[in-house]
Amino acid sequence: MDRIDQLVRQRKWATGRLIRYNSKVFKIIQQLEEATFADGALPRKTKELIAVGISVITNCESCMQWHIDQAAKSGASEREILEAVEVAFEMGIGPATVNGRFALEVMDSVFGEAARLGDD
Repeated sequence: MDRIDQLVRQRKWATGRLIRYNSKVFKIIQQLEEATFADGALPRKTKELIAVGISVITNCESCMQWHIDQAAKSGASEREILEAVEVAFEMGIGPATVNGRFALEVMDSVFGEAARLGDD
């Protein structure tokens, strides 16, 4: 929990600092976030669950903490958040599988298409 508390404190500190600096860019980022996560064709809860999965894939701990918290506040259950994380698991494995296809092509180019494992 210390790591999570530290992330929350850092976010609050940085947000406060950027507001005190009157950062125009940060204000635009805040407006973008507000518009992005507003209810639309997709409800906020669904958008937060999508963000949870993306946060896992991009390995953004601060994003995970924020979007899991926001998903829960938007009505997402623990099970729904878990399933968003599980989708991220699959999406992380998927690209490795796709990249493996290229590795197979390279193996064919090195060993010949007719080569088979175990046929040394």
